[in-house]
Amino acid sequence: MSNPVVERLIGALNSHDLDAVSSCFGPDFSGEWPAHPARDFQGPEQVRRNWEMIFKMSPDITIAMTNSVEVGDEVWGEWHYTMAAGQELRGVVIITVREGLIRRSRFYMEPVDAADAAVPGGPRLARD
Repeated sequence: MSNPVVERLIGALNSHDLDAVSSCFGPDFSGEWPAHPARDFQGPEQVRRNWEMIFKMSPDITIAMTNSVEVGDEVWGEWHYTMAAGQELRGVVIITVREGLIRRSRFYMEPVDAADAAVPGGPRLARD
């Protein structure tokens, strides 16, 4: 990973430093969940409120970006959140950076199912 503001964000998230987290986002920030539009939000103040709630609910959360690529002003990254009791989220976040601040994020994150979990709405997969 080479984008300085994304590196700063990950450090701030893992330190649970809300001021540092908020400082990574521009005043015009837009957070989008294309598969869950009711979760969309605006502004760094809402980013702070969201992470404050997450840190209270999951005080042991850790965040990593395991792979990334930069294309123009976008950083496409594979993210991995680990919470208490082994709960995990994995997915892709597409971050738009302009003038050194995050201006937009599109979240494609989902909880990780146990290896033997049934596929919602579908058949269970055959395994050896």
